[in-house]
Amino acid sequence: MEFVKMHGLGNDFVIVDARKSPLLERTDWEDVAIKVCDRHYGVGADGLILVLPSEIAHVGWRILNPDGSEPEMCGNGIRCFARYVYERSIVTDKVIQVETLAGIIVPEIQVENDQVVGVKVDMGEPIFERSKIPMTGEGDQVVEEEIDIQGNPVKITALSMGNPHCLIYVDKVEEAPLTEWGPIVEKHPLFPKKTNVEFVEVVNKNEVRMHVWERGAGPTLACGTGACATIVGSVLHGYTDRKATVHLPGGSLAIEWDEKSNKVFMTGPAVEVFQGTYPLK
Repeated sequence: MEFVKMHGLGNDFVIVDARKSPLLERTDWEDVAIKVCDRHYGVGADGLILVLPSEIAHVGWRILNPDGSEPEMCGNGIRCFARYVYERSIVTDKVIQVETLAGIIVPEIQVENDQVVGVKVDMGEPIFERSKIPMTGEGDQVVEEEIDIQGNPVKITALSMGNPHCLIYVDKVEEAPLTEWGPIVEKHPLFPKKTNVEFVEVVNKNEVRMHVWERGAGPTLACGTGACATIVGSVLHGYTDRKATVHLPGGSLAIEWDEKSNKVFMTGPAVEVFQGTYPLK
């Protein structure tokens, strides 16, 4: 199996063109993802991404977490995916339609002097309806709702960017109990499909710092959909403007929640690290 290792702000992925036989017919990609993503016995990655054919978009994709689970979307992954398919002429348009479990996502390749310098992604509209996040309980929007975490009353704000996110605002993100509370909130009974968990420190109206516990992956250096959810939630709280920068452990993303279209746009890098082959049975 030929692959390319890429990353967006340190959130790294193994990308495979699986459009043709025999890869297209494989049904064990969950097991492959677990083996390939292992950082000691495999290639090592936060996810395995497959390039697939699509009848409704330029190209289709599938992404699997290191535990074999399948998220609806991944912001950093979609930027890497877009650069991969563009530079290999799988899609020649700079504006690319990608079929995902979260619907059609549209990344735009940014080019300067014939070189790809970044990717801007139309991430679609945020979803606030509780049942569509999805989240159990009463009420519609989930803004500063109190839940219990190990005996601690904690206020959360939840929404979906095609996948579920739970925001917890803290004074200092470096001191947030990421590895302690992250797995607890991820699997909290309120979230029937689990959730990504973001700990957010507001710096000013134009900047926030965020650390993330990703559903199915644990702590990662960056999360694109999480950055989008963070700015949307911060605007709801009045903490930031609609256009702001999210500083993550792996780098920064520019996020804009457009008032006119209600869509969220994410801009950031996508970097190729190396190419290789992986033996499949």
